[in-house]
Amino acid sequence: MKLVVVESPAKAKTINKYLGKDYKVLASYGHIRDLPSKNGSVDPDNDFEMIWEADSKSAKRISDIANALKDADTLILATDPDREGEAISWHLVEALKKRRALKKDTHVERVVFNAITKNAVTTAMENPRQIDAELVDAYLARRALDYLVGFNLSPVLWRKLPGSRSAGRVQSVALRIVCDRENEIEMFRPQEYWNIECELRAPDGTAFEARLYSLDGDTLKKFTLGNKGDADRALEVVKVGGYSVSSVEAKPVKRNPPPPFITSTLQQEASRKLGFGAKRTMQAAQKLYEEGRITYMRTDGVNMAEEAYVAARAMIQSNYGARYLPENTRRYSSKAKNAQEAHEAVRPTDFNLRPEEYHGEGDLKKLYTLIWRRAVASQMETALFERTTIDLASKDKRAVLRATGQVLVFDGYIKLYTEGHDAGDDDDDAEGRLPKMAEGQHADLMKADANQSFTTPPPRYTEASLVKRLEELGIGRPSTYASTMSTLEDRGYVRIEGKALVPEDKGRLVTAFLENFFARYVEYDFTAGLEEKLDVISDGKLNWKEFLAEFWKQFAADIDGTKDLRVSAVLDALNETLGAHVFPRQDAEGNPIENPRLCPLCKEGELSMKLGKFGAFVGCSRHPECKYTRQFSTEGGDSAAINPDGNEIGLHPEKGVMILLKSGRFGPYVEMENGEKPKRASLAKADSPDTLTLSRAVELLSLPREIGLHPEDGEMILANFGRFGPYVQHGKTYANLKDPADVFSIGINRAVDMIAEKRAKAAAGGGGRGGVAALKSLGDHPDGGPVEVFAGKYGPYVKWGKVNATLPKEMAPETVTLEAALELVNAKAGSGTGKKKAAPKKAAAKKPAAKKPAAKKKAPAKKTSGDA
Repeated sequence: MKLVVVESPAKAKTINKYLGKDYKVLASYGHIRDLPSKNGSVDPDNDFEMIWEADSKSAKRISDIANALKDADTLILATDPDREGEAISWHLVEALKKRRALKKDTHVERVVFNAITKNAVTTAMENPRQIDAELVDAYLARRALDYLVGFNLSPVLWRKLPGSRSAGRVQSVALRIVCDRENEIEMFRPQEYWNIECELRAPDGTAFEARLYSLDGDTLKKFTLGNKGDADRALEVVKVGGYSVSSVEAKPVKRNPPPPFITSTLQQEASRKLGFGAKRTMQAAQKLYEEGRITYMRTDGVNMAEEAYVAARAMIQSNYGARYLPENTRRYSSKAKNAQEAHEAVRPTDFNLRPEEYHGEGDLKKLYTLIWRRAVASQMETALFERTTIDLASKDKRAVLRATGQVLVFDGYIKLYTEGHDAGDDDDDAEGRLPKMAEGQHADLMKADANQSFTTPPPRYTEASLVKRLEELGIGRPSTYASTMSTLEDRGYVRIEGKALVPEDKGRLVTAFLENFFARYVEYDFTAGLEEKLDVISDGKLNWKEFLAEFWKQFAADIDGTKDLRVSAVLDALNETLGAHVFPRQDAEGNPIENPRLCPLCKEGELSMKLGKFGAFVGCSRHPECKYTRQFSTEGGDSAAINPDGNEIGLHPEKGVMILLKSGRFGPYVEMENGEKPKRASLAKADSPDTLTLSRAVELLSLPREIGLHPEDGEMILANFGRFGPYVQHGKTYANLKDPADVFSIGINRAVDMIAEKRAKAAAGGGGRGGVAALKSLGDHPDGGPVEVFAGKYGPYVKWGKVNATLPKEMAPETVTLEAALELVNAKAGSGTGKKKAAPKKAAAKKPAAKKPAAKKKAPAKKTSGDA
């Protein structure tokens, strides 16, 4: 028997159909080992020795594979055809060797296929090879590099910049790109310019538009007409009229189709056309690949296999005719920096399976349609346009108007596919047709207007345009883009508004810190240079340990250099770097602020950034005499200072109690005395502290609003504002509301539907409050039950059964190991009983009856965990 190992059970199921009874196919479920998130997993002082561990789930899969090997004479490693796939195969062999599961006479073969089709799989089985040691070396170098950067740089952030989460080799550079763009937007000052737009009528009666192109013999540039006076004077010259055609130029324009998708362009187009994030795109592509519908989706190669060219051209010939089929096959070369082009482009495995015939649902059908159309279009004929330019001179020759038009002569590949554009890209397709005119013909001036315009700031990055920028710079690889995007959002460094990536204050702080104290490691060229060296390692031209030694020597010195870094030095640097953002010199209306750092409360002290338990905030230099503080961000209309003791809004009309406006960690809120515990309510995003009225404060304090009883259990459904915006709540299920006004108006039927949708999403793995997804699963507790890491209201924590243990500040969620988690939950569970361990109910039920007295002592442990 031959044992075949692939990554996923879906892939195993598909491959199993193509192999006979002499084969058994098992899944590794991705990587089976990883570097433990603890000090020493990579040891620079011991020739970069790396310690690998398998969690409990992976250990069981290794055991299953080892057991299956007992009846097999050949082990076939059929993991993905990239660096990660090669690494998984290597890990599996190493793990099996460690268990002594590989017999001396067991043949080990490595096979790769770019598509999960019968032909591709059987061909691969007939052409096995050995594990590519050079690709494995490149993987080891990359993994060690990322570990050394993240594990050594992140603790510096935690110590010197409270509230920050992590830093990473690619992640931090991507964040810097987003923050740099935000700086450009904030520093941007609109510049006024004017255009003279005209409407004319041709001799045949056709109306068309033209723009002033030349004035008194000088060609107009963008800012030639810089104000209304200049525009009015030009308009007078234009209105003289008497226009006749001075020249007509018509020239053909060709537009060739774009190449088939690579990973980055697939993510970009799916974002533009389908609204998919990078992660969503790759999840759908992974399923299509495992179904055998498309080729491997992590690639930077732009060409297809020869049989694919033949199939695509046959499809075009039979469905669109010879006119749409170019004489020769189209072949492309990559423009991406450091592209490897080791694999095919992303394409359908069967061009005859048209999108309308594919029965996949939802995201899969949408993405398949996009991939199919792009791949077929890449082999179609060029689109032909005719671009016409008509210049018309006034009767006194002082003004020349220009009209341009573009007409589609032959649609070619555009019949099937047009490429999307990002905000800020030029798009010539908007030009229309012009009337047929000859030199010397007259045209009547119907209307002329002077139109004011202002320059606009560059657009914020979207996931699509950020991936494009990273690719242009040669930073990251196809397999890393989606995880990089997710990390930035998961860490709270950026948020997504529409499609735009907006840096959060936390992200700007981290970027500013790194730019000041670790500038080398967020430089674009330096990071791209590391990628180039990793590629050289994969070519076998550079020793991976020599590469790491060279990097570590400088990096370790830079880390050591921060040991004596004082918080005051960090604050000075942050105040300087982020001053324009935190203390803008203009208000929202563009009016200058004379002294943006003047304390609005005491009118004497100077505002500056300070570091506290929860991160950065702004405080007064006269502290503690002046207790003014505000959030790091200037958003939210905080121009009127809120006294730490509260600003009086007025008496509650029914209760006669004073309502105060206060400012807290999560922004401004209103408070009213209500017995022992004051009643509080956060302001909505649309509420400004400056203009808050008594009636609005009373309305906010009336929350949470009771919507009605849930029809299933009779429990009340509530609506309220929270830290993450407006929501409806039923039990432990929370569903976000898009419109803040819905808090006061949503009805019972819609609320019930939203709760049901949220629970269905949670059940399907969507996470969120009410179906909270774990940040990380660590394995099983020795006494039974999973140990997992969650994000909580007061920070990340470890959960085992009913025991919740808050993570220490110096321990990031992504670095927690099972061993560390066990210490935390055992200590928490035992804190009320003096015992080291306390199992959840499920574990206690398994114990024999004789141990019932011991089980009684666990009650205090339950109470303790409930206080977490």
